[in-house]
Amino acid sequence: MSTPSAPTTFKDHFSTNAAGYALHRPSYPPELAGWLAGIAPSRSLALDCGCGTGQFSELLAREFEQVVATDASEEQIAHARQHPRVRYGVAPAERSGLGAGSVDLVSAAQAAHWFDVPRFYDEVRRVLRPRGCLALISYGVARMDGEPGALLLDWHDRVLGPYWPPERMLVLGGYRALPFPFPEIEAPPMDVGAQWSLDELLGYVDTWSALRPALAALGRAPLEAFRQELGRVWGAPGRRRPIRWPLSLRVGCMP
Repeated sequence: MSTPSAPTTFKDHFSTNAAGYALHRPSYPPELAGWLAGIAPSRSLALDCGCGTGQFSELLAREFEQVVATDASEEQIAHARQHPRVRYGVAPAERSGLGAGSVDLVSAAQAAHWFDVPRFYDEVRRVLRPRGCLALISYGVARMDGEPGALLLDWHDRVLGPYWPPERMLVLGGYRALPFPFPEIEAPPMDVGAQWSLDELLGYVDTWSALRPALAALGRAPLEAFRQELGRVWGAPGRRRPIRWPLSLRVGCMP
């Protein structure tokens, strides 16, 4: 792989908190990587674009002989989860540096809304081998029961609502608003799930792309009020509560 230089300008909402992203983003269900490997023409090579700190890349490495994982953010790659079968590189999704017709699966997990989508699809067509597959993966708003869930949803929708990047709407719609010029395959239903303590949930909230613009506009008072109120209804801070994210997949394979 020849690693092209990342573009000098890209919408980078996560490099300033790459360490937090590595620690606090939820993991994808292992059965997702297994299902994708099962529909790919072989298990030789997967390309994970916009890999962030490698949450999904690591799962793919359980199923594929080699995974090339790329992200335009040097900081994200610097904090990526190391695995002997994952080769990380700083590169935009639109220019992977891989050879034509070399890849069995291209994935983009919670990342495609940041891409130049037409150019990304051109790159997908170039690198996929015959019958190779593309998977756009996204998860929506975290769901919890009871008062903590209601507070989390209010924080996401009402307080942070004006500060979400416009691309966030693509995620909330499960990427259905994106063009998808590949014969589409229906994926089995899956969810992302976790059992988190209060600190783990607050660490996840700290990685949201709306948070820093909101802090710049509103100051820290709304965040501190949210933290205190969430702590009040949580119970013991070490108590682990179930959290679920609805998973959306758009999967298609080359003829």
